[in-house]
Amino acid sequence: MSASANGNGEALVEVENLKVYFPIKSGIVLDRHVGDVRAVDDVSLRIERGETLGLVGESGCGKSTVGRAILRLYEPTAGRIVFDGEDITTLSEAELRPLRRRMQMVFQDPFASLNPRHSVGRIVGEPLRVHGLARGKAATQRVRELLETVGLPPDAASRYPHEFSGGQRQRVGLARSLALNPDFVVADEPVSALDVSIQAQIINLLEDLQREFDLTYLFIAHDLAVVRHISDRIAVMYLGSIVEVSPAEELYENPLHPYTITLLSAVPIPDPVVEREREAILLAGDLPSPANPPPACRFHTRCPYVQPTRCRDEAPPLRPFGTSGHLAACHWVEEIKAGTIQPHEVEPVFEPPVGQPRAYEPPPT
Repeated sequence: MSASANGNGEALVEVENLKVYFPIKSGIVLDRHVGDVRAVDDVSLRIERGETLGLVGESGCGKSTVGRAILRLYEPTAGRIVFDGEDITTLSEAELRPLRRRMQMVFQDPFASLNPRHSVGRIVGEPLRVHGLARGKAATQRVRELLETVGLPPDAASRYPHEFSGGQRQRVGLARSLALNPDFVVADEPVSALDVSIQAQIINLLEDLQREFDLTYLFIAHDLAVVRHISDRIAVMYLGSIVEVSPAEELYENPLHPYTITLLSAVPIPDPVVEREREAILLAGDLPSPANPPPACRFHTRCPYVQPTRCRDEAPPLRPFGTSGHLAACHWVEEIKAGTIQPHEVEPVFEPPVGQPRAYEPPPT
């Protein structure tokens, strides 16, 4: 684990109050703007040089949107994105072009992220040609070096994506992301589509590449075991917002937010004695729609520790606990840890048909 695990190193990426909304349109002719999907709503993150920040949460919580917005693949609705001291939030495509070489992405689906009509050599060498770094024999040699770096034979350059397994395709994606010698890599669930044995190989490869090239990672995943293995710090996301940030080991040993507690209670432990004695905490209902999130604390509609006061009326700030950089957004952290608030059953929020208001939605004026 790097020295930045406690969050006191030099920041490479800083995200402040980031919001990414996607408009909801209605009507064929008028195309009226009737609402927004709040995919990312007021997220602040700090990623330090040389560290791996894990970002975890349920499907649909906005993890991938955060990663793509940081790279400016999605336009932010509000907030600031600072990369190596430079505010890139409103830079034009021409102004962003030099920075693109320093920021790369490994996509989730190794089957969809590679052009099936192009050879692996052309895919990996494309960034070199786009940025004018190498052509001809120089580009061919560089592609061979990159393929060897990620554990593929040099003759793989002449083959096509369909000739490779899922793990090998993900290695091709890694080679492409390393072609420009980046400083920062967003790994968007890079192992979720792979077998468990192949996952371990890719994770080990990511760690080796980080040490060799001094890379900084934003590692997005929903597998808590994988995130624990690779991350220095972990941020937990729920419905477009960050609810907890902690050094990796401390998050698993001492989770503070009720959402994190329930997530970890569902992770199996390879000890039959411990597994028989512990009890999983079940969440009520489904993830609310990001187009109409609950007011105040967004987790209160499913939280097993919800209280009749504050939870439904006041949004909890992301505040520090201790001196290790552990943050959590909950009004009742102290009471939950002391045991004065116990988990209880929560009535699931009724989900009406599309277009009708939820139980917590205020009536139209």
